[in-house]
Amino acid sequence: MVRVGIIGGSGYTGGELLRLLLSHPEVEVVQVTSREYVGEYVFRIHSNLRGVTNLKFDKPDLSKTISLCDLVFMSTPHGVSSKLTPKLLEAGLKVIDLSADFRLKNPEDYPKWYGWNHPAPDLLKKAVYGVPELYREKIRNAQLIACPGCMAVVTILALAPVIRENLIHREHIVADVKIGSSGAGAKPSASTHHAERFGVVRPYKPAGHRHTAEVEQELSLIANTEVKVSMSAHAVNIVRGILTTVHSFLVKKVDTPAVWKAFRSFYQNEPFIRLVRDRKGLYRLPDPKVVVGSNFCDLGFEIDNHTGRLVILGAIDNLVKGAAGIAVQNMNILLGFDEKTGLGQTALHPI
Repeated sequence: MVRVGIIGGSGYTGGELLRLLLSHPEVEVVQVTSREYVGEYVFRIHSNLRGVTNLKFDKPDLSKTISLCDLVFMSTPHGVSSKLTPKLLEAGLKVIDLSADFRLKNPEDYPKWYGWNHPAPDLLKKAVYGVPELYREKIRNAQLIACPGCMAVVTILALAPVIRENLIHREHIVADVKIGSSGAGAKPSASTHHAERFGVVRPYKPAGHRHTAEVEQELSLIANTEVKVSMSAHAVNIVRGILTTVHSFLVKKVDTPAVWKAFRSFYQNEPFIRLVRDRKGLYRLPDPKVVVGSNFCDLGFEIDNHTGRLVILGAIDNLVKGAAGIAVQNMNILLGFDEKTGLGQTALHPI
């Protein structure tokens, strides 16, 4: 059994990591830390885990983590992991970071997008960006994995096939992203107060969303030239889930089979990618309602012949494929387990 710890386990992402890892047959969760809930039973914060575990939150202590764990999940606020992770790596532990601290390769991007200077810039090139569909072989040999942002990963997965096949203009791409309330984290604020949050379609970052940096970075690597993406984010009246609607423009007239070929070729045999473009049923195109609780990413598209537009849609659960699920998927690859281990849950429906 591999001994794993979670640093910063009291938030929604920490709770999802626990939900997935506690039933994983190959690992043992030996430590969960929280500054706020030291000594408290985990199930008092993550009530869905009552009867599943008697773990208590531990005080953050790197020396204890190093003595107990083989692998650590960092589920901390942005800016924290970059101060702690170097010490864990020096001690020989493997680290899977769910924060933004090692996602960007250029240290100059951190002041621009996050407002702080990176304290360990030498690790940025060593970190593997944790999208298995792009970097599976690099993940196998990594010591540090930087999991993607939730809105970033679904947008990257939606665009990667058509970018690789050069089907669209690379400088005119608009990603309109809608996300549920859990994406704002577990700490309440005026904007997440029920009376203000319920019933909204609230544009909260029409331009300049920081996940844009990841999307452009990864798509530019696929294209081997600069790709520009305009991202707009909206808070919508669901708890879990993301839908990205990507508006792109074809470089030449193409038909539906050509786009199908691009997606099928790119995602052949990918266990958590589903292509959805049905002629019957309620859910004919991707919809976050039917991925909630699962590690699936549903992708689909429509061609707008009137304007030469290719509309690509992607749906994920922001807490699973957008956070804890992809982290566990990365762990499975890293440790040589079957990639689907612990991630076989189908989505909940209705919800």
